[in-house]
Amino acid sequence: MTTTAPIADRTNPSSPVAPPPAPPHPAGREPRSTRRIAGTSVLYAVLIVIAAIYILPFLINVATSFKTDPEAASDPLALIPITPTVAAYRQLFLNSDFPTWFQNSAIVTIVVTLGRVFFNSLAGYALARLQFRGRNVIFVLLIGVMAVPAVVLLIPKFLVINQLGMYDSYSGMIVPLLTDAAGVFIMKNFFESIPRSVEEQARIDGAGTFRVFWSIVLPMARPALVTIIILSFQGSWNELSHFIVSTQSPELTTLTKGVASLASGQLSQGSQYPIKLAAAAVMTIPVAIVFFVFQRRIMNASAGAVKE
Repeated sequence: MTTTAPIADRTNPSSPVAPPPAPPHPAGREPRSTRRIAGTSVLYAVLIVIAAIYILPFLINVATSFKTDPEAASDPLALIPITPTVAAYRQLFLNSDFPTWFQNSAIVTIVVTLGRVFFNSLAGYALARLQFRGRNVIFVLLIGVMAVPAVVLLIPKFLVINQLGMYDSYSGMIVPLLTDAAGVFIMKNFFESIPRSVEEQARIDGAGTFRVFWSIVLPMARPALVTIIILSFQGSWNELSHFIVSTQSPELTTLTKGVASLASGQLSQGSQYPIKLAAAAVMTIPVAIVFFVFQRRIMNASAGAVKE
């Protein structure tokens, strides 16, 4: 007597239905989830290694600044000082011209940053919106300036500053840095992403060109302005070559020139590793503060745009 498996009654919803057989798992092939986890793990491992390569020198910098000079010379790569001390910072602030260097860098950086935000915005808006003869030629020259290495312009820059009577003064340090080609390029591209209809409505209400720029367009360009602020602050704070050719007076020495002069043994004998790296650590603080304050507002290509 043969028995047959019960056949499900399709007309009766309560009738049990046999589940379809599971497809056989391919032999020798891992599940996709396992491969995905392995790939993600490898990616994170690579990123951790790259991050460590970039972070390790900074950690060595901070650690060495708290070492004594003999300890720094004998074991410069140690991350934990054997006898931590703030002697390098004390000597830097009390027995050197470091406060004057810091003051000069702060004055130049603040003025240059504000000037670049204003003048780069004006130039970028003019190239993006105003119609005048030679606009395309100016834009091509702007791209050309971006392609020229900065070191090539040092001698012409010195000759111009000297002829204008601005050598060895704050004006010679600040005026040539008030605009930069990269900032104008960034602002021009951002202004072009803003619809013209926004400006046309303001012009219908009687607003002039500068009023449209200042009250309508510029507030919409906040992401680009934040980008200019970060780049300008970092660039002018870390500038060295321009200050070398524009000043010679010790009273106008900036942080970059002062820290570079420490290599000649200006403050004391020996390697001076703790003093040099203490100065470098202090120099890093303002740039780090500006970056972390504005990091979430760094320019996004779609930010600030208005759809037609």
